Amino acid sequence: MAFPHRPDAPELPDFSMLKRLARDQLIYLLEQLPGKKDLFIEADLMSPLDRIANVSILKQHEVDKLYKVENKPALSSSEQLCFLVRPRIKNMRYIANLVNADKLAGRTRKYKVIFSPQKFYACEMVLEEEGIYGDVSCDEWAFSLLPLDVDLLSMELPEFFRDYFLEGDQRWINTVAQALHLLSTLYGSFPNCYGIGRCAKMSYELWRKLEEEEDGETKGRRPEIGHIFLLDRDMDFVTALCSQVVYEGLVDDTFRIKCGSVDFGPEVTSSDKSLKVLLNAEDKVFNEIRNEHFSNVFGFLSQKARNLQAQYDRRRGMDIKQMKNFVSQELKGLKQEHRLLSLHIGACESIMKKKTKQDFQELIKTEHALLEGFNIRESTSYIEEHIDRQVSPIESLRLMCLLSITENAELPSLQSYGPEHLLTFSNLRRAGLLTEQAPGDTLTAVESKVSKLVTDKAAGKITDAFSSLAKRSNFRAISKKLNLIPRVDGEYDLKVPRDMAYVFSGAYVPLSCRIIEQVLERRSWQGLDEVVRLLNCSEFAFTDMTKDDRASSESLRLILVVFLGGCTFSEISALRFLGREKGYRFIFLTTAVTNSARLMEAMSEVKA
Repeated sequence: MAFPHRPDAPELPDFSMLKRLARDQLIYLLEQLPGKKDLFIEADLMSPLDRIANVSILKQHEVDKLYKVENKPALSSSEQLCFLVRPRIKNMRYIANLVNADKLAGRTRKYKVIFSPQKFYACEMVLEEEGIYGDVSCDEWAFSLLPLDVDLLSMELPEFFRDYFLEGDQRWINTVAQALHLLSTLYGSFPNCYGIGRCAKMSYELWRKLEEEEDGETKGRRPEIGHIFLLDRDMDFVTALCSQVVYEGLVDDTFRIKCGSVDFGPEVTSSDKSLKVLLNAEDKVFNEIRNEHFSNVFGFLSQKARNLQAQYDRRRGMDIKQMKNFVSQELKGLKQEHRLLSLHIGACESIMKKKTKQDFQELIKTEHALLEGFNIRESTSYIEEHIDRQVSPIESLRLMCLLSITENAELPSLQSYGPEHLLTFSNLRRAGLLTEQAPGDTLTAVESKVSKLVTDKAAGKITDAFSSLAKRSNFRAISKKLNLIPRVDGEYDLKVPRDMAYVFSGAYVPLSCRIIEQVLERRSWQGLDEVVRLLNCSEFAFTDMTKDDRASSESLRLILVVFLGGCTFSEISALRFLGREKGYRFIFLTTAVTNSARLMEAMSEVKA
């Protein structure tokens, strides 16, 4: 039922080293303020910090009280204040207000600002403007790789998506390059590199520069990971916009998995309390169902419950010695499994309730019709009705984007959303999530008009601006070229999946995963020129292979996939499946885990 790894699957590298490194570096920075100190932590950093150094570790290094960086003033009586923050202007203003209030009161204390994952010049400028640059010491905690699971590393930078793909802000590219450099320092260089997307190419080139500057450091190590693949999120918005139906994806869509853990409310725990649960390979029950299509999960859990009951029942005919063994060796494990089972059964029930209320079947049917290009009129009226009912703006936006990218369709009227959403629509267009075709004018015709009016160099820039609109709507052609819609005779068997399409009920193979599969098969972009052209990425698809005789055959079956702008649990499940089919293991590095709601929220100007 659960996908077992093939017996010949390569071993994964041990990523716990990344946690130890981050912890040691943070402790080193804290100890530079000897003695008792209060620590102010930005909300976004609390969950990642908890996975690296919990409160008791902080206390061991003389952190007295912990405060959250928030709008209200903090009343700390400590003589030393330490701030652990993301490099954001609003944090600098917060710190400046605190320091300047102390100055007014004639109070002197020591202040240290630790930026994570790096410090930006703009932040120092603000400290200088506020007149406190000389009063604080600044440091960097270069913590940008959090192992969320044995095969999943996250940079926990959800803002990367908006900053880069909407604002065109390239400041995080250095963070990505540094993270890749750290990986190659610890786990050896990557003999085979592939990538697609403008951001992928920039990150790759900057990373290579870092490697050249420190030549020799990674030379001695045997490569542990044979391939690395960098991919921009805007190569494939469609996959990220779809409703998820594998268990882990559904849990994320329903409850929000944050930093590898989820808060299950009373409706799941069947008590009056909420419970924070870590979801990873150590949770044996979860690990067996995480990649499964939701329709299989209930059956699996009830079978598991019966097996568990049978193990409990064995104790009935036991003598004292057997009973003693049972209690000391098995009972604890059974109780733990029992607890996890009832949690996941509770989660399934809660998901079912919510999905029934939402009329999930109808929604999925509409999505599949859009992906396959059938019944467009019906789908459009379903979406219009969804907008009119004003159930959930985020959900309606998602469906409109899906309609727009897959069909180049004229969009339903957006009037019913009111003026506050106008900025959001403008953002979605700028990022290429919504496309509206000028009536009767193909973009190439518009481009040619423009380029007649301006010099070649400027025309290139404008063509770039247009290409962000133009590249959207080739989904149909790409889908045909890459065979993303499987042709199935009869029912698609979700219990024994035949291809990656099972993560969308057999209706669609995720485009991002298909690209990765095709490039790995060919070991290059050869033969994919047309796809690359349709993705508008002719200048941004690259391959770099270096012959390294020390790369073992095992390492050549390990592939690190880097998603710039976020990846979904559906893509992770699809590639885990591909790995099992082909005898590879995939490792994932993402700027953050994302889903359709997070994508829409990142573009939204209406604060929830």
